[in-house]
Amino acid sequence: MPSSSPWLAWVLAALAAIGPFAIDTYLPAFPQMEASLGATQVAVQQTLTAYMATFAFMVLWHGALADRFGRRRVLIWATALFAVASMLCAVAPSIEWLWVGRAVQGLCGGAGMVVGRAVIRDVHEGPQAQRLMSRVMMIFGIAPAIAPLIGGLLLAVADWRAIFVFLGFFGVALSALTWRYLPETLSEEARQPLHPASLVRAYRGVLSNPEFLLLVFSVALMFNGFFIYVLSAPVFVMTHLGLGPQDFAWLFVPVVAGMMFGSGLSGRVAGYWSPTRAIAVGFAIMLGAAAGSVLLAASEPTQRLLLVLPISIYGVGMALAMPSMSILALDLFPQRRGMASSCQSFVQVGMNACTAGVIGPLLWKSPVTLAAGMCMFAALALIGFLTWRRRALPV
Repeated sequence: MPSSSPWLAWVLAALAAIGPFAIDTYLPAFPQMEASLGATQVAVQQTLTAYMATFAFMVLWHGALADRFGRRRVLIWATALFAVASMLCAVAPSIEWLWVGRAVQGLCGGAGMVVGRAVIRDVHEGPQAQRLMSRVMMIFGIAPAIAPLIGGLLLAVADWRAIFVFLGFFGVALSALTWRYLPETLSEEARQPLHPASLVRAYRGVLSNPEFLLLVFSVALMFNGFFIYVLSAPVFVMTHLGLGPQDFAWLFVPVVAGMMFGSGLSGRVAGYWSPTRAIAVGFAIMLGAAAGSVLLAASEPTQRLLLVLPISIYGVGMALAMPSMSILALDLFPQRRGMASSCQSFVQVGMNACTAGVIGPLLWKSPVTLAAGMCMFAALALIGFLTWRRRALPV
C-alpha cells in the first residue's frame, strides 16, 4: 500500500482501536465477572488499572523500538502478543490470573496508537498531517461506540470469557492486516540506535522539554475529562441512567458521534485555521459543555438520558483540539518522533491509570461529581495550553 493511499487511515485507525476495544468491550461484563470469579467490584475494577499501568510503562518503549527496528515490525509483533494475552484472560481461573492477563495485554496494547502517530508524521507534515490525524481519529472514534455493543451481544449469547476470545481473534486479524497492508515508513538510514546512553539522553531531552510537557499534559487532562465517563460507564449507565448491561450504546454512540464530528471538523479546517485557533475553539466548546453538564446534573432532570448530551458536545471540542496539539508536540522532535509519541502516550495513559485507580471511584458516586470532574480536567488542560502558548508564541 502506498503511503498516500486513502486506506492508510483505516489501517492506522484499526491498530489504534486496540485500546478502546481492550477497555470498552468488557465493561458490560463487570457484574458477571464479579459473580463468576467471586471478586469484589473494586477487584474487578483493578483489572482496568492493571491494563493501564503496564500500558503506560510499555508505551515508553514502543516508540524507541519503532525508531530502531521500523514501524511495521513492531506493530506485527505487538498485535500478535496481544492476541496471546487475550486468550490468557479468557481462560483465567481467578481474579489474580485475570490481573496477570490484563497486565500482559497492556504491555502490547499501546503499540498501534504510539507507532501510528509516528507513521502519520513520517508520511505527511503540516495541514496534510492534521487531516490524516483527524481522519484516523474519526474512523477510530467508531471503536468506543461498537466495542460495548459487541461486549453486550457476546454476553447475551455466552459468558464474559467470550469477550476475551473475541479480543484474541481481533489481535490475530490486526497482525495479519499490518503484515499485508501497512508499508514501512521509516528508512534504514533514519533509524536510531538502542544504545543505553543515547536512549537516556534522548528520553531526558524529551521529558525535560517544558513545551512538550505542557502540550502532552494538556492533551492528557482534556482526555480525562471524557475518560472519567468511560471508566465509570457501568455505574453511570446502570445506576445513574437506570439502564441495563446491553444499553451502553446510550452513552457511547452519542459521545462517539460528537468525537467523529469534531475530528471531521478538524480535518476540514486544516490549512484554513491555524493550529492555535483550532485548539482555542476546541477548548471553548469543552468548557461550555463541562459547565452545562454541572448545571444539568444539578437540576436532576426527569429524562436522565439528557445527561449524555454535554458529554457528546465535550467530545466535539476534544476531537477538534487534540490532533493539532499532538502534531505540535511531535514536531518538537523530528528525529525522534517515535520516542516523542511514546512519551506522549506515557503521560496520557499514566494519568488515565491514576484516574481509574483513584479519581474515578471518588467521582462516580453521582452525576454532579462526574460533571464537576469534567470541569476540573478541562480547566487544568486550558491552563496548561495557555502556559505553553505564552512560552512558545510570545507577543
